[in-house]
Amino acid sequence: MRIYFTFEPRPDLREPLVAEFPQVDFVFENGLSNNELQEADVLVTYGEDLNDENIQYATKVKWIFVASAGIEKMPAQAIIDRGIVVSNVRGIHKTPMAESMLAHILAIKRALPWVYEQQKKNEWSKKAKQTELRDSTALILGPGAIGSEVGRLLQAFGVATIGCNRSGDEAAYMNEMVSFDQLAEALPNADIVISVLPKTEETTHLLKADYFKAMKNEAIFMNFGRGNLVEETVLMHAIQTGEIGYAVLDVFEQEPLAADHPIWTLPNVIVSPHISSHSSRYVERSLAIFKPNLEKWLRGETDVENRLDLSRGY
Repeated sequence: MRIYFTFEPRPDLREPLVAEFPQVDFVFENGLSNNELQEADVLVTYGEDLNDENIQYATKVKWIFVASAGIEKMPAQAIIDRGIVVSNVRGIHKTPMAESMLAHILAIKRALPWVYEQQKKNEWSKKAKQTELRDSTALILGPGAIGSEVGRLLQAFGVATIGCNRSGDEAAYMNEMVSFDQLAEALPNADIVISVLPKTEETTHLLKADYFKAMKNEAIFMNFGRGNLVEETVLMHAIQTGEIGYAVLDVFEQEPLAADHPIWTLPNVIVSPHISSHSSRYVERSLAIFKPNLEKWLRGETDVENRLDLSRGY
C-alpha cells in the first residue's frame, strides 16, 4: 500500500510512523504532485491543495485523510463521484481554540487591550473599565467538540452556557439547548455569543441584521467558525452602531482581510487572522487520529473515525 502525504511531518513524528507500519510505502512531499497521486492508495492532505483536476489522477485512491476540520475548499462532487472515503481530524482544534476564545474573553473583561495601550504610552492610569466573567451567560453556536470544550472552561468560571444547533438536541457542558429556529429568542439573554459553526448552506448568513439588534448592546460577539455566518455589511453595521459591544473575529468572508479594510481601525474589534487553532502539537494530534484509522484500513475496515458526508459539507 502506498500512502502519499502532501506535507512533511517533523522527523520525530515521521520516523515513528514509518517504523510502526513497515508494510506501508510512505511518500512525503511538501506540495501535491499528480505523478505521485497516480500511484497513491491513500492520500493525506490538508485539503486545500486538491481540485477537480487532481482527482482525475487519483485513480487508485480509496481513502483521503484530511489533516484539517474544514473541508469546504475540497472538490466534493468529484470525490463523491469516485466513491472515495474521506475522514478528517474533527475535534483536534478543541484545546487551542477553546484556550484562544477564553483568552480573548478574559482580555476584554479585564481590560487587557487598554492596559497594553497605557503601557505603550508610559501612562500610569487606573481608569480601566473592568468587568467580571462570573455570572454571565454565553450562547454557543455549534456545541460540538470545540463548542463543548469552551463551554466546559466557561462553566468553570461560573458562566451559564446555552448551546444552539440545528436540532436543539442535548450537548456536553451546556446548561440549556436551543435550535436554530429558537436562536432569536435566546440572543437577548447572552452576554457572549460564540460561533464555531462549519460552512454549510444552512449556516450561510444565518445571523441576520435582526439577530444583532436582539443582542445586548454590551454583548461580545465572537466568530471562530467560518466567515459565511454573517454578511460583512451586517456585521460592520452592528459594530459601528453599537448594537454589540465588542467583536472578536478569527474568520472573515474574504481572507486574508484586506490591509485597507475599515474593520482594522475599529476600537471595539479584535482581528485574529484565522490562527486560533494553531498549535505546535497540531501534526502530532493529527497523526494520533490517523494511526488507529490506518490500522483499521489495513484490516479492510472502512468505518474510519470522523468519516465525512461531503454532500452535507461535514
